Amino acid sequence: MKRTALLAAFCAALMAAPGLAAEDSKADPKIQIAILIDTSSSMDGLINQTREQLWKIVNTFATAKRDGKRARLELALYQYGNDSLKADNHYVKKMSDLTANLDKVSEQLFALRTNGGEEYCGAVIQHAMKELEWSGNPADLKLIYIAGNEPFDQGPIGYREVVKAAIARGIVVNTIHAGDQATGVAQHWQDAAKLADGAFLTIDQNRAIVRVDAPQDAELAKLNEALNKTYLGYGPQGGEAVARQAVQDKNASGMSAGSLATRAAAKASAAYNNAEWDLVDAKKEGKKVADLPAAALPAPMQAMKPAEREAFVEEKSKERAELQAKIAKLAKDRDAFVAAETKKKASAGGKAMDEAVIESARAKAEAAHYEF
Repeated sequence: MKRTALLAAFCAALMAAPGLAAEDSKADPKIQIAILIDTSSSMDGLINQTREQLWKIVNTFATAKRDGKRARLELALYQYGNDSLKADNHYVKKMSDLTANLDKVSEQLFALRTNGGEEYCGAVIQHAMKELEWSGNPADLKLIYIAGNEPFDQGPIGYREVVKAAIARGIVVNTIHAGDQATGVAQHWQDAAKLADGAFLTIDQNRAIVRVDAPQDAELAKLNEALNKTYLGYGPQGGEAVARQAVQDKNASGMSAGSLATRAAAKASAAYNNAEWDLVDAKKEGKKVADLPAAALPAPMQAMKPAEREAFVEEKSKERAELQAKIAKLAKDRDAFVAAETKKKASAGGKAMDEAVIESARAKAEAAHYEF
């Protein structure tokens, strides 16, 4: 059955189903992507590919719009198939809820460690369906990507029933087999995707990512440091979030100069919104700086008078806008340079993790009337 027919048939159930939040159809559109990663012993290559290319995935959807409105990108992360996880929870662990706080997703991605275990694909999909706050708007794009290399039908929860239930609720399940296509077909990865209106993808998890040192990288790193100084952490999580931001810069830089450059580009985009802890973003969304108690403000602002606080935040807002514009221009130039160089260096072989996600998710988004 086609996805459109399923959505029509189950529209009423979708709005009331557990794990789906009923929403105003006039609300800003959403693109929700849950990534489910096998963290058993053989998956280090898969995890490293995802770490290195996370911000490339973010940048792909940062400009997505539907009906002229920018889409809010939310990511979630699960791990499964690891002996360190609880057996009574099917060796599944939610690392991050669906969130626009992309630094939290990055933090949890870098916290993943591999260990031998039981890979229960049906179980981890069921957990993601039940535990995440999926949009209740049928027009929003809701995608699950499950990646691994063991038979899809392992474990106590049958995958067929689970993926059929997912698409009935408007959640498309895409499967990424870390191995050859024939094995993926034989081990039911293709069947699972077909039942859930998703894409069956195969990747080479051990493929070396083509890295390109671009002439813009050094300047983007400097601008990124300056950009961080415009963030003003407030409230109980402000200090922790500012520190997390710096750590995720370091994590990206540790992967490659290119990874930090793509992270800087993401931080210059509308997808990187931190209104829950940053005063500049919060003020744009209507929060009154003057209403906050002095103790909730960053140290440099606590002794300021209310009018001075407002002026200080406005100054940082203008500074950030200027830096983001510079980063966006440099990033565009870098993308063109890297595309040309990558074409020269690219080798034959299976897709990498980012290519699998970006190509299929973008195709689904365009089919659902999102524009880029």
